[in-house]
Amino acid sequence: MVSAFFVFCGCVDQASVAVVEKWGRFVRLAEPGLHFFNPFAGECIAGTLTTRVQSLDVRVETKTKDNVFVQLICTIQYRVVKEHADDAFYELQNPQQQIQAYVFDVVRALVPRINLDDLFEQKNDVAKSVLEELEKVMADYGYSIEHILMVDIIPDAAVRKAMNDINAAQRLQLASVYKGEAEKVLLVKKAEAEAEAKYLSGVGIAKQRQAITDGLRENILNFSHSVSGTSAKEVMDLIMVTQYFDTIKELGDGSKNTTVFIPHGPGHVKDISEQIRNGMMQASSSNV
Repeated sequence: MVSAFFVFCGCVDQASVAVVEKWGRFVRLAEPGLHFFNPFAGECIAGTLTTRVQSLDVRVETKTKDNVFVQLICTIQYRVVKEHADDAFYELQNPQQQIQAYVFDVVRALVPRINLDDLFEQKNDVAKSVLEELEKVMADYGYSIEHILMVDIIPDAAVRKAMNDINAAQRLQLASVYKGEAEKVLLVKKAEAEAEAKYLSGVGIAKQRQAITDGLRENILNFSHSVSGTSAKEVMDLIMVTQYFDTIKELGDGSKNTTVFIPHGPGHVKDISEQIRNGMMQASSSNV
């Protein structure tokens, strides 16, 4: 007796799982590799599912607690659980639509309780809430939710412009404060520098006058000792007259000087000599 066997073979790709049926009834799952089926016994591959991680972008429009309409873009990464691929194959006809519906439900229930400014800071909390809800629901259908990312939060264009204007105004205000502080510091430092310069200039003038007074006193003493019969007053008058004419000569030799009117006469020379003499006496008395 010769027995004939009619067997067909099939290959399941890597990262996939096949659903095997017999006479329209689920029998088993076929993992990647070569498999043999007996079509005369009613065995066949009803379909295949990929076990790779898949991504779904969901755009949800809702409003916040402060009545601002925003659009949230969520990225859901999910995959078929290999051990429960039969549930994923038979239970859900359109898993992406089911996931999108649950995302809409959770986001529109949570976001209206959050202000717009807080929403940007709490977007991870919103994503976590969506993940927890989807994990509980989709696990019964043979799907695993891997990650949920809140990719973007897009307010209305007018609201974005208003937020940018507020931010720009705050930054301009802060810049004005820093600029005022810088100008204040500059003025203070400039005033301190001017005060220090005036102080040093006064010290220099005082030392200069002291040096002139000491030099005149020394010249008078030397002249009085060298020329007998002269008094200190006569020597002082002679020095004053000499310096007076030297000053006039320097004024006349200056290239940038025009006409200079100065008092001239013996009386004026006498007044000048008396003023210098009194200054020398005051300097001498202060040194004592």
